[in-house]
Amino acid sequence: MEIGQKVKVYRLRDRVSAATVSKLGKVGTIKNFKMTDGSGVGVVVQFDDNYTTWFFEDELKPVDN
Repeated sequence: MEIGQKVKVYRLRDRVSAATVSKLGKVGTIKNFKMTDGSGVGVVVQFDDNYTTWFFEDELKPVDN
């Protein structure tokens, strides 16, 4: 995964806000990466409505452009 790549949210690992749950199945663009609690790297994704949040890598799938 790399910055600028389109990804689709296909699952959610943890309990999250309703706003984040509404992004399940949606496509967004990777904007950045962040360190998580030591178990890996999070992926910061921005959606068409400018909502931005982070996901674990295994919650996302690349989308063919």
